[in-house]
Amino acid sequence: MNTYLELIVFSLAIGTGATIVMDIYAIINKRFFNVPSLDYGLLGRWIGHFKKGLFSHTTIIQAGKIPHERAIGWMTHYLIGITFAFLLLLIWGTGWAYKPTFGPAIAIGLLTTIAPWFMMQPAFGFGIAASKTPNPKQARWRSLKAHTIYGVGLYLAAWVLSRIIS
Repeated sequence: MNTYLELIVFSLAIGTGATIVMDIYAIINKRFFNVPSLDYGLLGRWIGHFKKGLFSHTTIIQAGKIPHERAIGWMTHYLIGITFAFLLLLIWGTGWAYKPTFGPAIAIGLLTTIAPWFMMQPAFGFGIAASKTPNPKQARWRSLKAHTIYGVGLYLAAWVLSRIIS
């Protein structure tokens, strides 16, 4: 297979798989431990306000609702997951997908925590690394755990893919 085509196909498969693992983790946390996860409608609301030139909010919760914000948020969530898988494969090469190792996957998973802490949470009005939330340490810890699970998901998805393509 062409390397560029591999990059795209592998990014789609690994990123989608890793994001599914992250979502399963969120479902387990909510169902068994009553731990809420991000409402992806808020992510969609944030994205929806871009066309109005609004990139940050005093609080995204009070920002005007956007038509189909939940669907936009979920699509964005998966596109972000695919993009970070693409980054992993750009750095370590598509050969990594044939023989995945845990280190690169967990490193990317941990690095993805930068996005919510320094981009999304401030833009949502929650402050850098959730500093303006009622319990910043808890919010940071939850974000770090979720993104670590995403890293585990990158490895697991690549492992499954490697069994299919070998």
